[in-house]
Amino acid sequence: MPPHLTAPDAAGPVLTSSGRPRIAALDVLRGFTLCEILLANIQLMASGDTAVAVQPMGAWDPWLGLPVFSLLFGIGFSLLLDSAAGRAARPRLVLLRRMAALLAIGLAHVLLWPGEILHKYAAVGLLVLLPSTWLPRWAVAGLSAVFLAVALAGGGGPLLIAGLFLLGSALVRYGVAEKIGTSARGPLLLGLAFAAGLAAALWVRSAAGTTQPVLVSGLADLLLAGVYVCALLVLLRTPLRVVLQVVFAPLGRMALTCYLTATILVLAAGNLLGLPISRSLTTAYLAAGVVLVAQWLFCTLWLRRHRQGPAEWAWRWATWARRPAG
Repeated sequence: MPPHLTAPDAAGPVLTSSGRPRIAALDVLRGFTLCEILLANIQLMASGDTAVAVQPMGAWDPWLGLPVFSLLFGIGFSLLLDSAAGRAARPRLVLLRRMAALLAIGLAHVLLWPGEILHKYAAVGLLVLLPSTWLPRWAVAGLSAVFLAVALAGGGGPLLIAGLFLLGSALVRYGVAEKIGTSARGPLLLGLAFAAGLAAALWVRSAAGTTQPVLVSGLADLLLAGVYVCALLVLLRTPLRVVLQVVFAPLGRMALTCYLTATILVLAAGNLLGLPISRSLTTAYLAAGVVLVAQWLFCTLWLRRHRQGPAEWAWRWATWARRPAG
């Protein structure tokens, strides 16, 4: 195997800044979703729009990556709570600082792109995730189901984010998240179930014509996201695991840095170079590809010397109220 395709765990597992082994599958999922989000939203970034009147990227659903990113955010939140519980006298204060810092980052970022999601994540984290840490895990799972049902019936919105946050948190508290990527059987069976549900939802949606039920349309999007998550988890149990980790894990480990710099790069390409990203689908795809390749190169080189990206390092400093290492 060529050195540049060596599996990240070949010389020992990659560790988080707290010393806990990273869950490689989560990094791959995060990196893959980050790519989808950029491809789907690059024209919105370039134009400064916040909503999709006509789907600008053809078959790419601008909101497909949102459910997966929200789920991963909830997982990351609860993993940090577990870490903070063993390192800090007041672990919830650590999480409060983390959400407050993310809110500040998001409010600054929204000045560049009004459609950014970080400030909403921070607000829902403060109002829903943080209070949920006082609840038993069965209550968190139950609230997740309630929020998701109401959100699907109402067309999404903050309740969808809240439901997925709580679902991610419940997966950690039930011990599912730490086992993710260790077996192909579970994701395969779950993916087949999601695919069957998706086929049924798409049939209902096509039969409804122009009067598509909001519930069915939203459910189809969630099921489609579930299918691609399960497909990736299955592929991570095959020889393709090495390639997937090399391609997507660096982006996933520096997701905040990549999310923020993507906006800057897209705006620079449109405003300084005059590229018609918001008007040309071909230009948008090419620009997204260039941005992702540049980010992958930067992340790969950066992580050879550092354990986390620059934005992640600053966020961690605000979270723990002390300067982190590396």
